Amino acid sequence: MLRLSKKIEYGIFALQYLAENNDKLITAKEIAEQLDISFEFLSKTLQALKKNDLVNTIQGMKGGYALADSPDNISLMQIIQALEHHPDIVECFNSETCQREEFCSIRSPMHVIQHKINDIFNEMKLTDFLLGNKVQISLG
Repeated sequence: MLRLSKKIEYGIFALQYLAENNDKLITAKEIAEQLDISFEFLSKTLQALKKNDLVNTIQGMKGGYALADSPDNISLMQIIQALEHHPDIVECFNSETCQREEFCSIRSPMHVIQHKINDIFNEMKLTDFLLGNKVQISLG
């Protein structure tokens, strides 16, 4: 079953918290305490988000984290790729060679499913995860 990891889940929680407190810098310690997440795990997650330009950091006593862009411009796909690369539903999409390629009958339908999942992950924005927002996704 397709499932997002805890790292992605915690990344979404952290970005959501930053978006809802966008008027100030937030420390990793505050996020960890408010969301009841391991500080060490969250710090590594925030570092990956920083490396992928989803958050900015300011060092020092009055430092902390802030979103690097508007929540309207941060997609779920960007968050996933920042934390765990591309979410392929089957391993062969990421493989150079497939031992079953010449007689595989599911590759093409799986590509269709993967494309639809990618569309949803790209369409979903951080704004959709903010409290009180209603999400509407078209499966077209």
